[in-house]
Amino acid sequence: MVEKLYLVSPRGFCAGVEMAIKALTWMLKIYDETIYCYHEIVHNQWIVKQFEKRNVIFVESPDDIPHGSIVMLSAHGTAPDIEEAFHSKTSITINSVCPLVTKVHHEAKKYEENNIEVIYVGHKGHDEAKGAIGVAPKNMHLIESVKDLESLKISKEVALLAQTTLAISEWEPIMEKAKESYENLQLPRKSDLCYATTNRQKAILDSLKLVEQVLVVGSKNSSNTNALVKMVQSNGVEATRIENISDLKNIVLKKTIAITAGASAPDHIVMDIAKEINPHETLFLNPISESEYFPLPKELRNNVRKISNFLEKMNLSNEEPNKFFGIQNDKNWSATEALASL
Repeated sequence: MVEKLYLVSPRGFCAGVEMAIKALTWMLKIYDETIYCYHEIVHNQWIVKQFEKRNVIFVESPDDIPHGSIVMLSAHGTAPDIEEAFHSKTSITINSVCPLVTKVHHEAKKYEENNIEVIYVGHKGHDEAKGAIGVAPKNMHLIESVKDLESLKISKEVALLAQTTLAISEWEPIMEKAKESYENLQLPRKSDLCYATTNRQKAILDSLKLVEQVLVVGSKNSSNTNALVKMVQSNGVEATRIENISDLKNIVLKKTIAITAGASAPDHIVMDIAKEINPHETLFLNPISESEYFPLPKELRNNVRKISNFLEKMNLSNEEPNKFFGIQNDKNWSATEALASL
């Protein structure tokens, strides 16, 4: 039996995931038509399935949608040429890209304009990496390791950018080696690594001295979830990614366990897993607080505001209209509540 189970926070939804889920939920409420989404809205299978049940179709190319479609671009970011191809076919396009990913896109564009080569540290084939490389494909070089870096031969000025969901342990060795290899290496003034990814890694790191085993809740295609697993393992503690309760049957549980979750994992799944484990004692660790908030995409905010004003005038709710419908209440409306409202 598990003696002690530590539930570590922060875990689960980051501000970018919160924004993307709420944005797609609003689109389902506003439009009767099928909503097409470029890539999975976030990398979590449970969430993807909830939206698929409600007339959302996830696509991998502008060729996969009919003309006049309503489209959302995912939180991971979209290459400019792909975004333009969508615009040429859609009646409405809402871009739910995470602002932290947008920051990296802006940096890549700036370096391209200044004729500076960019080494981009990321995972080949990942949606975020594909979108970032698409910003300046002729100037950017995707690498995944120090070995990849050593094989590059760049004689011009060089800058270093990162996929936001990398593990610190993935990023730092490459950054240090790049500094050695390129005397005038340029780096962003503020780290590209996502605050939520870093916070979740630091929080679980603080718990490792207390446990024999860590369960990381999240989907297999979630980069930040996999980064959490790698970080724990690199510190000599057993770590296993787990999607849901059914995965527990394949795991031999130790006496002291910590649970965390990737930035796109719903917290009710974490709590279901904790309940299934049924430890002798459950403890809560919250070494880092988070208060970040990203507003809905501008185009969507305008639509929601108009609908909110209409509903207020029609007095269609017994609630105070501004409290229930108002866009100004978005900060207090969670993605968990949004999903429950579908």
